[in-house]
Amino acid sequence: MLSTPIGRLRVIGFIEGLSYLVLLGIAMPLKYWAGMPLAVRIVGSLHGLLFVLFFAAVTEVAVKRPWWSGEFWGKAFVASLVPFGTFVFDSWLKRVEAADLAQASA
Repeated sequence: MLSTPIGRLRVIGFIEGLSYLVLLGIAMPLKYWAGMPLAVRIVGSLHGLLFVLFFAAVTEVAVKRPWWSGEFWGKAFVASLVPFGTFVFDSWLKRVEAADLAQASA
């Protein structure tokens, strides 16, 4: 899975999506309801790093597939902002990757 740009993007997107959910669902409530701002600082920093890695992977795929540019960047951007968005984006990428593999073996 990590051998292709799309595979790397899918893995990073999944981890980034999880970090976003942890930030919103665990760290933020801990900060505001339990008075533990350190949770947001730690999880937020990790999520920020993963967010940057996600867009580095998006850039890698966009360079390898320049015909995708507009639609691909738009989907990736929206997916990065909406909770659970990277998981929906991943299902689209999975279909594209499967079609690529089918085409390569034909």
